[in-house]
Amino acid sequence: MTYGHQPVALGVLAPDGGLLSAVVFCRVSSWFTGRRLISVPYSDHCNPLIAGAEDLHSLLSACEKLAQEEGCKYVELRPTSALRLIQSDWKPSQEFYLHRLDLRVGADAVFRGSHRDCIQRRIRHAEKEGVSIKEGNDPDSVKTFYDLVLQTRRRHGLPPQPKAWFKNLMECMGDAATIRLAFIGDEPIGGILTLQYGKSLYYKYGASDARFHRFGAMPYLFWHAIQDAIGRGLEELDMGRSDCGDAGLITFKERWGPARSALSYLRSPSDAGQHVYGGIGRSALARRACRHMPDECLVGLGMLLYRHID
Repeated sequence: MTYGHQPVALGVLAPDGGLLSAVVFCRVSSWFTGRRLISVPYSDHCNPLIAGAEDLHSLLSACEKLAQEEGCKYVELRPTSALRLIQSDWKPSQEFYLHRLDLRVGADAVFRGSHRDCIQRRIRHAEKEGVSIKEGNDPDSVKTFYDLVLQTRRRHGLPPQPKAWFKNLMECMGDAATIRLAFIGDEPIGGILTLQYGKSLYYKYGASDARFHRFGAMPYLFWHAIQDAIGRGLEELDMGRSDCGDAGLITFKERWGPARSALSYLRSPSDAGQHVYGGIGRSALARRACRHMPDECLVGLGMLLYRHID
């Protein structure tokens, strides 16, 4: 909806017409980055739904054929674990870490298993300082969160995602999407956006005002999300992917005591070009320019850029 990418699904049918296996993609078509099939763009991971080895081979062959017919540069899968039965032409294209926190142990055990100084004390400090948490998925929550996103992305030297992306997430996901905002008085100082599916809560986005980091808003927001998830019977907090070189983000996640696994995206043909967004993120000149752009220009750059990357 936000970027105009067209969804497509390939499936294996049973003799009675029922669906046995499937893989879902989006067609990404860009004059800047070319045509490709991604399963699925803007997601941390998306597992193929496979009944067995034969179905896997059939679907992968169909994916490659479709990509060739449509003139795509490549087709990319984003599974959470290695597909051992995958054909030889499918190779890792990007490597990340994925952190997942077991919530079945209960809130007390999660708290005890977190880092004493960087998590536990920060949570208690936020409580002592009177940090309040508000939840919602209404337009006011989206606006407040987006203002924090703009600040955070500027601080990191990156353009923000379009505001319409967050608005459409709220509208499409309904009650499964929640924005949690931390306040000191009436001042918003941090926020996180989570999605729920099945027994899992997915952390997707976080943002903060650097002037108020001393209040411990981010650990406090995560703690509220964890307590709420456990109270509703959820079993896992998927903390999302992290670039292997992003030591700060990895450290923050691991201070909660989650399990870490490798996350490898797979691409065919395996010699396709590098991921566009990674190159932009590593450009020192681009980062410096983003930090000094007026808000309107930085927002405009995000609106222009994000539909071409995934």
